[in-house]
Amino acid sequence: MIYLLRHGETMWNTLGRYQGQLDSPLTARGIEQADCTAEFLQKEISGSQQSFQMDVSPLGRTRQTADRLTRVLPLVARDDARLMEVSVGSWDGMTKFEIDNEFPTMLDGSDAFDWYFRSPDGESFDAACARARDWLADTLLPTIAISHGLFGRLVRGVYSGLSKREMLELPVPQDGFYRLCDGEFSLVGGSAPMFA
Repeated sequence: MIYLLRHGETMWNTLGRYQGQLDSPLTARGIEQADCTAEFLQKEISGSQQSFQMDVSPLGRTRQTADRLTRVLPLVARDDARLMEVSVGSWDGMTKFEIDNEFPTMLDGSDAFDWYFRSPDGESFDAACARARDWLADTLLPTIAISHGLFGRLVRGVYSGLSKREMLELPVPQDGFYRLCDGEFSLVGGSAPMFA
């Protein structure tokens, strides 16, 4: 059993700035989302006979979200770099508008879902999926994982055998989480906005 969470809203999320492996802090709303998610998760696993481990991307926004969860759940968070967000290389920290201005034509023909993997020096789709596959293969115990929007899509997609397009179109809520069990996943709590 895996519970997969995304960090709460960050300052850069509100600005349409793609964080990649750079960072910005949670907003007040992001802290509320993390607290709400912690409550949903506590209800979900209360009374469970299973012991959970918590794997967390080492980036600040996921660590900050984990800190909110551990106020409610008595778990020790372990950093796992494989859960870090997909890097778009030199585009990390930029908006799509800035990318389009600084890298003319690179986004031509792209849409809201497939532009991430057009960066000339970013992580490839196959490499990111391999990282997700590797983490899933090593996750043998019941686990709570805190990751990111795009990488969370890939984890769910690899887990369920989805196509690239199906993966990239998955929703990425910040106020709920996904239960991964028996090759399928389902949203618990929260809403499901479409964009990272």
